[in-house]
Amino acid sequence: MTPDTASAIFSRLDPAKIALLFDVDGTLIDIGPSPFEVDVSDELKESLSRLYERTQGALALVSGRPIRDLDLLFAPLRLPAVGGHGAETRLSEGAPVSRIEDLPEGLRRHLIEAAVPGSGIVYEDKGYSVALHYRKAPQEAERLRRHIAAGRAAFPDERTEVLLGKAMFEVKRPGVNKGDAVRRLMTEGQFVGRAPIFLGDDVTDESVFDILPELGGKGFGVGRHFPQTAGIFPSPADVRQALHLLARDAQPSVRLGTAS
Repeated sequence: MTPDTASAIFSRLDPAKIALLFDVDGTLIDIGPSPFEVDVSDELKESLSRLYERTQGALALVSGRPIRDLDLLFAPLRLPAVGGHGAETRLSEGAPVSRIEDLPEGLRRHLIEAAVPGSGIVYEDKGYSVALHYRKAPQEAERLRRHIAAGRAAFPDERTEVLLGKAMFEVKRPGVNKGDAVRRLMTEGQFVGRAPIFLGDDVTDESVFDILPELGGKGFGVGRHFPQTAGIFPSPADVRQALHLLARDAQPSVRLGTAS
């Protein structure tokens, strides 16, 4: 399937009948040297704001990032969101964020100790999980595996699992994933009765692609093929262009809230 086909299919979507669901890093925005070195353009925010209106609020970010970080990146937008790979959910602007229980502080502290100064390792302590990024230090992957295994062994009564991403290991509670979170999201409020359209790029997105057929939705891969996808966009830049084209016929948008 060619990129032109993916763009053509996307351009024919009817915002009145769909819910737009987007992974963030590697899908809407380019992967940066670290999670804290990325760019979210004003043009992308404008496209999302217009599409939020055109879908009557049935648009959500579905990310591994905490929702608080999504709000900072996309400020002044405060979009519906699934954060932490399903550990957090916010259904609409101004709604409370629901989240699962945090991991023990001692386990989180042990995991974070892997990010010693000069190692190139960057950590994210999300409370309910800890992500260790080694984009700048691929040679550290095996050391991180051993460090994580030792930490989990030190807390044998705490059920955890390791999520693998792009140059990233994340220790989290089992049974938490984007797919289950999206399934719940589609039973709530403005999402009910709409066909989910999901864009993702990573193995952490596979659980969403897996459930789309049962929900009558379509999936689009970014930079890679996933089973049963309707199309593939070569890069986040191509996704941003497709969103711009889908949103361009909308009326001027009203900004959504302010960042906290």
